[in-house]
Amino acid sequence: MFALVDVNSFYASCERVFRPDLKGKPIAVVSNNDGCLISLSPEARQLGLKMGQPYFKLKNDLQRLGVSVFSSNYELYADMSHRVMLTLDAMAPSMEIYSIDEAFLDVSGIENYLSLETFGRQVRETVYKHTGLYVGVGIAQTKTLAKLANYAAKRWQQQTGGVVNLSNVDRQRKLLASIPADEVWGVGRRITKKLNLMGIQTALDLANCSTWVIRKHFNVVLERTVRELRGEPCLALEEFAPSKQQIINSRSFSHRITQYEEMHQAVCAYAERAAEKLREEKQYCCIISLFMRTSPHAENEVYYANQASGRLNTPTNDTRDIIRVTTENLNRIWRNGCRYMKAGVMLSDFYSQGVAQLNLFDVIQPQANSAALMGVIDSLNKSGRGTIWFAGQGIQQPWAMKREMLSPAWTTRYESFPIAK
Repeated sequence: MFALVDVNSFYASCERVFRPDLKGKPIAVVSNNDGCLISLSPEARQLGLKMGQPYFKLKNDLQRLGVSVFSSNYELYADMSHRVMLTLDAMAPSMEIYSIDEAFLDVSGIENYLSLETFGRQVRETVYKHTGLYVGVGIAQTKTLAKLANYAAKRWQQQTGGVVNLSNVDRQRKLLASIPADEVWGVGRRITKKLNLMGIQTALDLANCSTWVIRKHFNVVLERTVRELRGEPCLALEEFAPSKQQIINSRSFSHRITQYEEMHQAVCAYAERAAEKLREEKQYCCIISLFMRTSPHAENEVYYANQASGRLNTPTNDTRDIIRVTTENLNRIWRNGCRYMKAGVMLSDFYSQGVAQLNLFDVIQPQANSAALMGVIDSLNKSGRGTIWFAGQGIQQPWAMKREMLSPAWTTRYESFPIAK
């Protein structure tokens, strides 16, 4: 048995936890550079707002409707996610973190001690007590059914109390008959169109379809989904996330970059963050790539996009090596006279250790005491990213993404802690 626990409107809910004055009021969170709506509270959805709408077009309407708008506060969201996952990990024998705001729990055997619905309500109460966040809980024999149970728990929250147990087969089929096929986990828009042409409209239609027909017209992945809808477990719990094959750190700039110095600072900052992520994965890389481009939609401007890669003979996760190769890449593809809107650093060709056979004529040797130095830097930056950094990324950083409505880092910075009077 699986339980899928998903935080309701995660980003918007995190903002509300530390702003009790916003209880019951509409909240919207916007993406990088205050671009599009990416999280909406239930009250904001009731006003007709939709995910993905551009903020600049709605700015006046949002003010008129009294919607509180926040820039994405990733530092806050990551810490709140960590607190939720720690709480869930203590409540089940095993857990798979599926995304920043949802996780699968193995609840097999729990029904021997208490009902699964009671367990789901305990999860909701405990997570709220520890974090102030409400979650939806979906319970079923397979991960796909647990996903649908969670969908029902959040969509019909008043009727379900935020918990749906689909262990009963009759209840499963009743719910599947009321849910469109495109709401099934792993069924995308293109697949849905083809299913509809075959007369498959609901999740129940898909569950009743022949697995032979599904495999013939689609693939084994969708066949596995059909089997899961029938209550046949095909997807096991993954307690440990698979190692990443590449790491990308990229952002759109707050304004168009035309000066080499600004671009150099930006790509150095991206390289530094990519190196941090690489060390978090306990990996080493040999290939460092840089890409950058202008806006394809800018009028009266020639579009320019390019990328360059550099290879190291010895795998590394040292920030100094990654910044050096990134700078070399920048010098190869930089073009004067362009107005750049985005750049990014990509690391690939990973190894589990930084050991390789050196060439007799290698000019660049591995950095001395690299692991110790990087360990010190990472430990200093744990209390808040940016405590210590490499000079190449500059101090003012005018190119950094625009976040004009950023809330405080309530849980990770001493100066942002709320003060009770």
